[in-house]
Amino acid sequence: MKQLITFLATAIFCSASMAQAPATDTLQPKASDTIRIGNIVIIKKGKINKDVNITMGRNKTKRKQNANVSTNWWIVDLGFNNYTDKTNYATAGSYLINKPGSPALGASDFKLKAGKSVNVNIWFFMQRLNLINHYVNLKYGFGLELNNYRYKSAISYKDGGPVPYSNTQTNAPFIFRDSISFSKNKLAADYLTVPIMLNFTTNPGNSKKGLSISAGVSAGLLYSERNKQKSSERGKDRNKGGYDLERFKFSYVGELGLGPVRFYGSYSPKSMYEHSLDFRPYTIGLRLSNW
Repeated sequence: MKQLITFLATAIFCSASMAQAPATDTLQPKASDTIRIGNIVIIKKGKINKDVNITMGRNKTKRKQNANVSTNWWIVDLGFNNYTDKTNYATAGSYLINKPGSPALGASDFKLKAGKSVNVNIWFFMQRLNLINHYVNLKYGFGLELNNYRYKSAISYKDGGPVPYSNTQTNAPFIFRDSISFSKNKLAADYLTVPIMLNFTTNPGNSKKGLSISAGVSAGLLYSERNKQKSSERGKDRNKGGYDLERFKFSYVGELGLGPVRFYGSYSPKSMYEHSLDFRPYTIGLRLSNW
């Protein structure tokens, strides 16, 4: 009996010891199929040395794509104004007041100082709408056109009142050759303008490389016109008024991009004046734009 009890005790002790021992075939830790280092996840297929895929960020690398509608804010144009003169001065009528004994006002009186006839455009925004794979786009915007026409001669604008060299008065605007000379004499005409252009680009992924061409039209609304003069006799004069300028302005517009450099231009096929004078303005200059 004593031997039986000893045998049973020995068997129970051995069974307990074997139960506590780890089973090498069931508890062997499996190799993980991913390794995470910060924000980088390495996914292993099979052995570590074979078929390793690395994904960045949140398990994906997204390819940057151009937006179908992109906006460029606060674009500035710096350029020069001029015009082609198609006026028939023989039929200009009472809009031009001639001084007795002096030659009649003509084309030479409206010649501009080209280097000082400055154009500045401020576009509040321009947008580009994708039409064909970003190679062909529609561009449109809204802003201010500020035009200055700097005269060589001493002509003056009036929106009515006493007519020089006569005893009459008129309520109609007129231009006359003044009796003094000016160190500065210019006509300023400012417009609220909406341009619409079709744009072609050779490098839609990078607007600062390749060639970009835009062409279209613009519509402008005149909101200010003034004759600014400076002389030793009168000092500075800034005369606002209505000088028979057309209220609406229609122009052909264009833009040329050569790498990061942008040029712009415009031409109006219609006179900037409503009656008498036939001046068709054009501009050319440099555009400061991101695209």
